[in-house]
Amino acid sequence: MKPKRWLNASQRLYSGHAGCPGTIIRRGLLVCALLFTPLAVSADISGIWKHAQEPVWIEVSVEEGSATVVRNDRSPDRVGRTLLKDLEADKSKQGLWHGLVYVEKMGDYKDVQVSLSDNDRMHTTGKVGFMSRTVEWVRVDKIR
Repeated sequence: MKPKRWLNASQRLYSGHAGCPGTIIRRGLLVCALLFTPLAVSADISGIWKHAQEPVWIEVSVEEGSATVVRNDRSPDRVGRTLLKDLEADKSKQGLWHGLVYVEKMGDYKDVQVSLSDNDRMHTTGKVGFMSRTVEWVRVDKIR
């Protein structure tokens, strides 16, 4: 029987043991994945949102790239209307989307920027010419 040979730290780093470069790289990738996963999850705008000041609720679907009015206490005829469409994530900035918003007074879709100030607050900013308007939405679990 061969006697066991104990390796010092530098020998373990380059041997086939737990400290080998391949293992170190895999562990490093795992740590990075765990650190950055909350950012990716927190930047998801899918779900139900309530207008911060008006009795209006929308449901956003990132997969479909749209948001639909699911409840509107002041104008029930607007339920089912697509409020946001062609939503696409901005590849250069986390928590930012671009698309089109339906502008009731104009009867048409205009450019919109959607951003998350935190996980439960969304802002839609529409621009027409030199005028812009920002609307705040609050994430809710269900329509009340």
